[in-house]
Amino acid sequence: MESKRNNGHFRNILIGYDGSKDSERALKVGLRMARNMDSTVEVLAVALPSEPSTPVEMQSVLDDAREHYKKALGRIAEAAKENGIRLETEIAVGHPAEQIIQRAEQNHSDLIVVGRRGTSTFEMLALGSVSERVLRFAPCPVLVTSQVNYGDSLS
Repeated sequence: MESKRNNGHFRNILIGYDGSKDSERALKVGLRMARNMDSTVEVLAVALPSEPSTPVEMQSVLDDAREHYKKALGRIAEAAKENGIRLETEIAVGHPAEQIIQRAEQNHSDLIVVGRRGTSTFEMLALGSVSERVLRFAPCPVLVTSQVNYGDSLS
């Protein structure tokens, strides 16, 4: 049996997930880190509601998101289990960056891992991006994965 490294820093890793190729890369990196450092992982998927939303609309968005992410989050949980990674999944409703930051604060996350969509400088300045906003306001270190190929499996 392979021994785990003594991890004094990144015990709780939060991974932002939206099903995109970028978030899949972030997921792979975060899970590999967790496996190698014996960390606990939370995968957070965030559904963005239309604005303004009523409580009934928010519940509908959450129900739709649960159905949408059910298969992917189940696959992620199974891969984590097979690799001995302690993992929780959660679905939230709201602005993705705000929800990621809030969850990191609530759960005392030691690291946030998110993907980067590769938007242009103009788009980031005009619209902002989730990874940019998380980088600016996160309560802990943030790892933003780029478009590097990290392989298909956790190994």
